[in-house]
Amino acid sequence: MKIRDLSVVFGVILIIVILIIPLPPALLSVLIIINISLALLVLLGTMNMREALDFSIFPSLLLLLTLFRLGLNVSTTRSILSKGDAGGVVETFGTFVVGGDVLVGLVVFFILVIINFLVITKGAERVAEVAARFTLDAMPGKQMAIDADLNAGMISEQEARKRREKVSRESDFYGAMDGASKFVKGDAIAGIIIVMINLIFGIIIGMVKNGMSFADAASHYSLLTVGDGIVSQLPALLISTATAIIVTRAASDGNLGSDVITQLFAYPKMLYVAGGTIILLGLFTPIPDLVTLPIGGLLIFGGYRVNNIGKREEMEIVETEEQVASDEMRKSENVVQLLDIDPIEFEFGYGLIPLADANQGGDLLDRVVMIRRQLALELGLVIPVVRIRDNIQLAPNEYRIKIKGHEVGKGDIYLGHYLAISPGVEEPTITGIDTVEPAFGIPAKWITEEMKTNAEISGYTVVDPPSVVSTHLTEVLKNHAHELLGRQETKQLIDHLQESYPILVEEVTPNPLSVGDIQKVLGKLLKERVSIRNLPIIFETLADFCPVTTDAEILTEYVRQALAKQITNQYKNDHEALKVITLSGQIEKLIADHVQQTEHGNYLALDPQTSQDILEAVRIQVEQLQLTNQTPIILCSPAIRMYVRELTERFFPQVPILSYNELDTNIEVQSVGVVNVN
Repeated sequence: MKIRDLSVVFGVILIIVILIIPLPPALLSVLIIINISLALLVLLGTMNMREALDFSIFPSLLLLLTLFRLGLNVSTTRSILSKGDAGGVVETFGTFVVGGDVLVGLVVFFILVIINFLVITKGAERVAEVAARFTLDAMPGKQMAIDADLNAGMISEQEARKRREKVSRESDFYGAMDGASKFVKGDAIAGIIIVMINLIFGIIIGMVKNGMSFADAASHYSLLTVGDGIVSQLPALLISTATAIIVTRAASDGNLGSDVITQLFAYPKMLYVAGGTIILLGLFTPIPDLVTLPIGGLLIFGGYRVNNIGKREEMEIVETEEQVASDEMRKSENVVQLLDIDPIEFEFGYGLIPLADANQGGDLLDRVVMIRRQLALELGLVIPVVRIRDNIQLAPNEYRIKIKGHEVGKGDIYLGHYLAISPGVEEPTITGIDTVEPAFGIPAKWITEEMKTNAEISGYTVVDPPSVVSTHLTEVLKNHAHELLGRQETKQLIDHLQESYPILVEEVTPNPLSVGDIQKVLGKLLKERVSIRNLPIIFETLADFCPVTTDAEILTEYVRQALAKQITNQYKNDHEALKVITLSGQIEKLIADHVQQTEHGNYLALDPQTSQDILEAVRIQVEQLQLTNQTPIILCSPAIRMYVRELTERFFPQVPILSYNELDTNIEVQSVGVVNVN
């Protein structure tokens, strides 16, 4: 064990020795001074800490110091009653400190006890109890805040772990302080009892055993008892004060001394008011002017000095900031920073500031956090942090969404209104500002709150402005998720998978597939809204087929077939057969015959007129299915699925293209249309 560890062990053993073995008065004097010194060190330590956890050992230390002080009380009591002597320190406190007057000493002692017990200890006990309760009640909220910051990308996993540990330590600390404050209360009560025992039994022992008169015994033992009581109450008062400071201390950037000076004199004008009040008090009352005028003048002078110092510091701060800004503009790195592009930006006009301002009731930031969580679960992709800011170049009610610097969505929001989405049949009585629902392009109106109930009765879907924005942002991020998945993000997904499946990852990358190859496969899946959350199955499939081919298109088809259950569940209805549009055998053969194979990959080479005829036939079938409020799905053979997708994605990007091998064998499929050309 180290020397410092042995010192603590030795201290505990010493407490036991003090309780059992009689000590000479000289040694008692040394231990009493050590007790006072330790109490003073604890008090100074609590004054210089910045937050309560900086002194996390305090509850245990409080117990040890209380036990040490009570042990000294036992030893001094034993020495007083047996020898009539408790050392020079106790005698000095009994004679010099209180002037040798027993009555004055008792009064001083009881005043110290009252201050310690009724004021400081009682208050510290109550504050510790409330702090423990509030800390425990606040734990779930703090944990949720940490999780929200982590999901928003504002902090790292390591920082989140540190914050969670701090929250746990705070609850443990304040819970321990709630119990430790009872030690201080019990110590104060014990001090009173010990003094009464010393006083009564000292007089009895002096008269019976030592043959002293009542007056001599009362004088001698009373002085020793008072000295012992005061010398024990002094460190007890210091420890109680330290306890009160630590349970009332809020987290700060400075210690207690700097905070008191900074915050007490934060308003110099109040020093003028206080100084003037003291001066008037001296002029218009019998209070001596020699007392009030100097103090009032000192307060006014202090206010003048603090005010000048504050102005000087503000000027220095402004000059420093201007100098720093000037220096930053001269740095070459400052130009390089202009090249950075945010992955996702949400800009809005000044009229929509209440949406993002929490002080005005806006919850857009919280909604963005929930959107990122939702997309992580649905797509298996960690969406980057969304940069939210106002833009005076936009119209007051306008907003726009950017992906990597390019606008991919925009819309108009009218605060104080509701978006009423048309059910298909317009109701003339529902009037408002005509618009289009931004996420899906459905005709809608912005209506007032008074018309909301009538619109709901008429079959309109009524949505509040924050929900309109969050829905639009969600759909935009889903449509462009593949653009947000780069090599760096892919490497993070691979590293996360490697923690649980190291052998599987080693078999796939870096050989035969590079990070870029894997990123292409995952990107193609996301582009068709296939979740990549099930990475183990994706990598199992890549491990099976990458020795045969490294073509990203072909590997993507194999992965889609491996995710057949997931894809089926994505589109099926619980109680209905899966309704699909199929391709005629003529079209499937036509597409298969026009696949050109090159050394750089395969592609579809149809003539423009044939492509136009096929797309027109697809459009007819898709529109017929949409009229029945059903989601159109095109089903084709596995060999041509990727080429059908290549042909239709520009004109029908939201229509899923599935192959027979991507459907679960247990699902019922019903063809409701066939794409054919004459």
